[in-house]
Amino acid sequence: SKTQGREIMNPDKFEKFMQELYEKFHMHDLKQNDRLHRYRNIEPESGQFLSMLIRAQQSKKILEIGTSTGYSTLWLAKAARQTQAKITTLELDAERVDQAKQYATEIDLADVIDFKVGDAQVYLEAMLEGFDFILLDAERDAYVSYWPHLSRLLKIKGGLLVVDNVISHAAEVKEFITLIQQDPRFIMMTVPIGAGLLMVEFR
Repeated sequence: SKTQGREIMNPDKFEKFMQELYEKFHMHDLKQNDRLHRYRNIEPESGQFLSMLIRAQQSKKILEIGTSTGYSTLWLAKAARQTQAKITTLELDAERVDQAKQYATEIDLADVIDFKVGDAQVYLEAMLEGFDFILLDAERDAYVSYWPHLSRLLKIKGGLLVVDNVISHAAEVKEFITLIQQDPRFIMMTVPIGAGLLMVEFR
């Protein structure tokens, strides 16, 4: 495959690129009063942790819900290059997707990412094939309606769903977490990294 022919990128080059990107996005967010205008990217340590999880799990099919400007997508893609996986990433805002594509091309990871512009609910409802790794980092009020589809798409033994912001925005994800707790097919735990990552595993 195309992926196998690529050499693994110099980690220092990647980390420098990601640090500069994070600072740029962070500065942008500080200037925005409206939450929806912020890029709201994950923290660098969360990105690193997700990358490690993908390599440890040897994930092959990765789904990201909430591309934003692609900061988290690049962390996933770096690991996906090593596990020879493909990432599908979903985002409503076409302008942000264009930005994300540009960064992915710059750091030579665009070939492992399938960028999709559209409503995640519509995509999830139509999707039939499962994923072994899903990152959920989108509008939190939609999570409850995503869950029936997420739980169906995660039905691969050891399939992992990671949800960001569960400590920083605990009240907003409370109902969603309760839904998962009531489903005996899944085990879950919260990891205090970044804004708090919820890990949900299909038993």
